[in-house]
Amino acid sequence: MSPDTIGGLIRAQAVLGDRPLLVTDCGQITYGEAERRSREIASVLLRSGVGRGSHVAMLYDNSVEFATCFLGITRIGAIALPLSTLSTATEIRGLLRGADVEYILSANNYRGRDLREVLTAAIGAPVQGQLLSPELPTLRKVWFGIKALLAGTNQSDDALVAASEAQVCPADTLVIVHTSGSTSAPKGVVHTHGQVIRNMRRQNTLRNYTGDDRLFSNSPFFWIGGLAYSFLATLIAGARLICSGAEPKATLDLLEEQQPTMCNGVASTVLTLAREPDFAERDLSCLRRGNLYPIMPADVRPTDPELRCNLLGATETGSVSLYGAGDVDLPENKRGTFGTPVAGIDARVVDPATNADAGEGELWVRGPNVMQGYYGRERWQCFDGEGWFHTGDMMRVDADGNFYFRGRSGDIIRTSGAQVSPREVEGAISDITGGRLSLVIGVPDPERGQVVTAVLVGDTAFDADELRTKLRQRLSPYKVPRRFISIEENELPTLSSGKVDLKKLVELVCDR
Repeated sequence: MSPDTIGGLIRAQAVLGDRPLLVTDCGQITYGEAERRSREIASVLLRSGVGRGSHVAMLYDNSVEFATCFLGITRIGAIALPLSTLSTATEIRGLLRGADVEYILSANNYRGRDLREVLTAAIGAPVQGQLLSPELPTLRKVWFGIKALLAGTNQSDDALVAASEAQVCPADTLVIVHTSGSTSAPKGVVHTHGQVIRNMRRQNTLRNYTGDDRLFSNSPFFWIGGLAYSFLATLIAGARLICSGAEPKATLDLLEEQQPTMCNGVASTVLTLAREPDFAERDLSCLRRGNLYPIMPADVRPTDPELRCNLLGATETGSVSLYGAGDVDLPENKRGTFGTPVAGIDARVVDPATNADAGEGELWVRGPNVMQGYYGRERWQCFDGEGWFHTGDMMRVDADGNFYFRGRSGDIIRTSGAQVSPREVEGAISDITGGRLSLVIGVPDPERGQVVTAVLVGDTAFDADELRTKLRQRLSPYKVPRRFISIEENELPTLSSGKVDLKKLVELVCDR
């Protein structure tokens, strides 16, 4: 059995036995338990008709349940589709339809949300028994909770699971991870077993992530940073992963107990930990590496984060694509650098007007780390004739080959590690307001990177609280604008072409 498949990997790592793989607020799981429990799940899935190539969606947070379900699904060659627990019923319906989902494994609830209710609304029919819905013609069955999945099962059919695993090869699709992209329709990014596993082995070597480490990550498993760079990288390294979705005090209690040596994720989402009244008395001296600077000890925390190398990653590149020595201060002439391409990524900066290499322009990438493509799209729609993926990231590259981020060629808003498509939010506002023109922009923010802001055009009055409430019924929380501003049409800054000057619009909003 290939070590470059999930089945081969989890069987090989099971020798670590009682070593913890994942520790959360609600429990933990060892390497040995992960192999056994995922094998039981795989056996039930096989008997239920799930097999190599089946599309199985997952609706779980960073939990032991996610870990065992993901391993159970993928070790037999079925394809996992992690869905955001923040998604609305409307969003989930679109994802299920667009990805041809056949089966769903879901938690019963998440932070007070009844996920059975959400999925019933998404599917448009009661979620029970065999499903046959014109809205979702490929969907067949939904399970809520692992107990429901395993109900009536005495033991796993180990021979059946082993035989199924033996058929899986590194070229088989492992996962489809959705990214918002530059339009309102999310894109399903396809990655294979061998592609992700080999990529994470290279990344672990690059950042010296070994079995002696304990990693704290706040990246959701339904995004590539949490799934690959945290969870699967930990499984490969034989290390321990620590995750928490609890209140700040409980999270700090867990960190003090588990003593992580490394951390990664979205720094803005750990600010609440640093603001706890007793944070200064907490012992987090074990943290020596990472990018969650607000909670790191003073002796390793940078005085100027811009003199530490940033990381650039994307769902399409299977996590980090640009990397540099992140734990040492850089000289002033390297301020703001994102480092150089990681192994498995070829990169070039191209002038969009001429498609020639340039010192400043759009980042193009290709190589074994890069996705197979977008699900349901032909290759020419994803890559150019020479196999380059055009990222939309505008970069400058210096004489030493270091890359510096200059923004997006499109209009994606990046807020607290998430990506928001303005067109999706604008469409929702238009539907709710009866067609009122709006422009959704990202306004710079020191904590979130950008804040989603809606500019409503025209003199018609609106109730911001009511509009926000209605948007929350249709959009994930991070997509709902935090600010609403009204301006007259004649106040809109325009370019010579007549199009709205978005840069000046951002400045106008900041001034207000």
